[in-house]
Amino acid sequence: MEIISVFDMLKIGIGPSSSHTLGPWRAAERWINDLKNKKRFDKVEKITVDLYGSLSLTGKGHATDFAVLLGLSGADPERMPIEDIDTIVSEVKTSGTLKFNNEKTLPFNFKEDIVFNRKFLPFHSNGMTFTALINGRRYKSTYYSIGGGFVVQEERKNSKANKLIFYCTFPYPVEKGEDLLKVCKQLNLPISGVVLENEKSIRSIETIDFELQRIWDTMLECMYVGCHTEGNLPGGLNVRRRAFDMHKKLIGDFKYENPQEWLKTIRKTEVKFRQILKWVSCFALAVNEVNASLGRVVTAPTNGSAGVIPSVLMYYMVIENHEADFEHVKKFLLVAGEIGSIFKKGATISAAMGGCQAEIGVSSAMAAGALCELLGGTPEQCVVAAEIAMEHHLGLTCDPIGGLVQIPCIERNSMGAIKAINAAELALETDPNNVKVPLDKVVNTMWETAKDMNTKYKETSEGGLAVGVNMSDC
Repeated sequence: MEIISVFDMLKIGIGPSSSHTLGPWRAAERWINDLKNKKRFDKVEKITVDLYGSLSLTGKGHATDFAVLLGLSGADPERMPIEDIDTIVSEVKTSGTLKFNNEKTLPFNFKEDIVFNRKFLPFHSNGMTFTALINGRRYKSTYYSIGGGFVVQEERKNSKANKLIFYCTFPYPVEKGEDLLKVCKQLNLPISGVVLENEKSIRSIETIDFELQRIWDTMLECMYVGCHTEGNLPGGLNVRRRAFDMHKKLIGDFKYENPQEWLKTIRKTEVKFRQILKWVSCFALAVNEVNASLGRVVTAPTNGSAGVIPSVLMYYMVIENHEADFEHVKKFLLVAGEIGSIFKKGATISAAMGGCQAEIGVSSAMAAGALCELLGGTPEQCVVAAEIAMEHHLGLTCDPIGGLVQIPCIERNSMGAIKAINAAELALETDPNNVKVPLDKVVNTMWETAKDMNTKYKETSEGGLAVGVNMSDC
């Protein structure tokens, strides 16, 4: 058992994929730290990287090679200027060298030193091995990107120790939905209140507020950028950005100085039912178009599903409550993070392990439960909302065309957002005592479905739309 903070479930990073981009990036950083801890970093003469399984099969479309290179270069995905990505990659390709952790220059052939291996490693389908040549000897370390930017080196063998750490650190440990409801009842607190108490045990309230504000600012800026950027997405599919055109039709051809001014204007706009659907879809598309173009987003819980939570939160602020402030944002993100952690502990948030139900399905459940609390739902109803949202994503496959996080990924975010809103409304009209399928049952069912799902539907681009649609037709 492990501690999963809201800041583990909601990370700031660079697109297009948390498992194929942010995960390998973080793995490279961890490898560098490991080399330094073992006093080997200064002795490294050459480095190579081997990518396996899903990282290899869809790595080109997910910019995994770029992510590895950037991680090895010492760039920070949370804060580096997006425009520096092309500069760093181009310099490595042109010079044939890499500035390792921005400290020492090593020979590096971009085409040959990052190897795409089609075979799968036994522990997880997103495996990668870093090799350092030191005095003629090769030192290898293998990491696994298990979804949502989480990285592990090997299967945890000290489960007892992990369990003790978990229970000793969080005063109110939660593994399942039933645990969460028990604590809510015990403390007479909403879900957000319980999560806040746990977070306060490992960081100050000032830090919590600062980081949540930073996450929301990133989400808002991402929607703003997506709504104000025109053209086609990179990658070869020539997918036209739609958020720009949708936004223009909804609000007109106006210019805004910053995301905050933009938000104020939208909140003053009269919105009819059909426009609500368009606005929510516009917000979701905007985020994932930014994600698809290697922009900065918040993994929620993954990059491929990054548009669901911000678009549903915007729905609340723009449609439901024009007076909503940071406290509402804070509660929403706390609830969303907790629900996401329940799915990660009981199932998976990796499409390479569970298909798209593990990404869009989980993000929709997170958003549904969070929205339900803001709309006045009880903890029991919030859990029901999360269950409803996931129940109607069960079995959703991951079959990206060309290995790109574009078709059908971008549209699925708008569908997941609409389902989340619908699920929250249904939960508010539901007596939890009459619910036939509890959240924990649907989490378990999702995991069983994931295990039964054919590998070709798990982010390999070997099945479904990925082979049913010819890239030349796009």
